[in-house]
Parts: sequence; C-alpha cells; structure tokens
Amino acid sequence: MKILVVDDEQDIKTLFLQRFRKEIRKGLMDFEFAFSGEEALAYLNQNEQEAVLILSDINMPGMSGLELLEHIKQKFRKPPPVVMMITAYGDDENFNTAQRLGADDFLTKPVDFNVLKEKLMQQ
Repeated sequence: MKILVVDDEQDIKTLFLQRFRKEIRKGLMDFEFAFSGEEALAYLNQNEQEAVLILSDINMPGMSGLELLEHIKQKFRKPPPVVMMITAYGDDENFNTAQRLGADDFLTKPVDFNVLKEKLMQQ
C-alpha cells in the first residue's frame, strides 16, 4: 500500500519510518512524504493514482490540509484515495469542515501509532 504523508514538520518522516519499519520491510506499506500541501499536489499530479491513502496534517503554512483535501477530492476520483486528516487541534470546526470536504477519517496529535496501524491495516 502506497501512503503519502503530508506534514510541514520534517521530523515526521523519521518517526513514520521508525514506527512502520517492520511493515515497510515486509513490503506491506510504502511511504512517500510531502512537507507542504503544494508539494503533495505536485506529487499526486506526477504520480496520479499511485497513493491509495493520504495522511495529511491540517495546519500547515501555505496550503492548509483542508485546502489540500478539497483539491484531492475534486480531482482524484478514480479510484479516490482514502484521506485521513491529522491535527493537533481536536476542535469541532476542523472536524466538521474535514468531514464536509470528504475526509475518510480524523486523527489528533500526538498520533497513537497503534491506532493508526490498526486503521491502515483495515484499508
């Protein structure tokens, strides 16, 4: 499963690669990383339909994760990627906006990697 992780925090890459090293080694998951919404869209445009699941932070400079979600759900429809939104703020406004824009799931930081692994294995 190809997973695109979108977060402006650079250390997220190291964290994901450490937490999912067994799944990566077994070939169950393959991660790509984008450090902005704009970079994520560029990746998706160049590798259309390659990422089957996108994990995106909501609060990023430039294009927010919610703006990215809206672009993804409008453009990439066949098959649509699963999009999980991640935020440090578990507020109702972001949750409701993410749901309205078509988010498939909503996680809060700090991410519980055991819960995330469970969710990813269900996809």
